[in-house]
Amino acid sequence: MNLLLVEDDRLLAETLQDALALEGYVVTHLADGDAARRHLENPQHGHALVLLDLNLPGASGLDVLETLRRLDRDTPVLILTARGAVEDRVRGLDLGADDYLAKPFSLEELEARVRALLRRRARGQELRVGALHFDGLAQRFTLAGEALALPPREQRLLGCLMRHVGEPVDKARLADEAFQGEPMGDNAIEVYVHRLRKRLDGSDVALRTVRGLGYLLEAT
Repeated sequence: MNLLLVEDDRLLAETLQDALALEGYVVTHLADGDAARRHLENPQHGHALVLLDLNLPGASGLDVLETLRRLDRDTPVLILTARGAVEDRVRGLDLGADDYLAKPFSLEELEARVRALLRRRARGQELRVGALHFDGLAQRFTLAGEALALPPREQRLLGCLMRHVGEPVDKARLADEAFQGEPMGDNAIEVYVHRLRKRLDGSDVALRTVRGLGYLLEAT
């Protein structure tokens, strides 16, 4: 999952990149507002979340946010701001930021805010793979128009695979994203994958094992 960090403080940026990498995220870093605006003008920027400092060289963080929201209303934005900058925080939220964090902050709180925003985004998604459909708001799967009732763990696992459709996902990543640190052995994941395969059998959706890379969900 790729995040964009827009922060001009080099030491803080390196610290955040290292901490988020340990949580399994890929972090793209930009250090000035002009570069961030150009980057986010591409509607296919591919970032699941933007961490945005407001006090930047070049275009301000608020300018960057305004540019993003003209083109993209969905990508969550967590603004990073000086503790006393109340007006900037209010302006950022009015422009479409989803949350803010006042500096200095703890890494644990940052990581928790990131996880919460990504969960909120996932709940609002609609995903399709062939005849398989997931309604994020209702948290409901259908297959060929029929309700696909799944136990909670299978539902979380299938949702994770749908978000990575066409991409092999290994067991470690499935455990982290689908089960969020809940103890989950390799054998348990294999059991859930086997059950999902049986549920998808006969449809135009396949769940394959890619040797050495993980599990791949795709439309046949």
